[in-house]
Amino acid sequence: MNLLEKIDADMKSAIKSGDSVRAGTLKMLKSDLAYEKGKTDKDFTDAQALEVVTRAAKRRRESIKEFQKGNRQDLVERETAELAIVEEYLPAQMSEDEIDRFISDKLTALGEVTQKDLGRVMGEIMKELKGKADGGIVKAILSKKMENK
Repeated sequence: MNLLEKIDADMKSAIKSGDSVRAGTLKMLKSDLAYEKGKTDKDFTDAQALEVVTRAAKRRRESIKEFQKGNRQDLVERETAELAIVEEYLPAQMSEDEIDRFISDKLTALGEVTQKDLGRVMGEIMKELKGKADGGIVKAILSKKMENK
């Protein structure tokens, strides 16, 4: 069962059980996936589906930050609940320590890199960490390490 089929099956199950938050979240996720699938005429891969789910999680994290700034605790709670559901479909996320070690190892393997190489190095790292680590955290850690070089 691929990711799209799993989300569809879980959505149907949530509707039958009356879990409106889960059902609504999965409907939105399925809609995002269907939109993305419609943009390409080719087969929709799990990698493409994972990108869509990752973007959905990122949108919710950003919304939580904004709602916290606006003192909208009700919306923070709703977005947090939705984020927890969306994250069930993502691979396990790396901790900041794991990301830090990975970046250190990668910089050692690449040899001499300068601040000018930040974009290239970031691209190489994110290829390997796609779906496993938040790009913002990776960029912050990498930038800090590159400053010290």
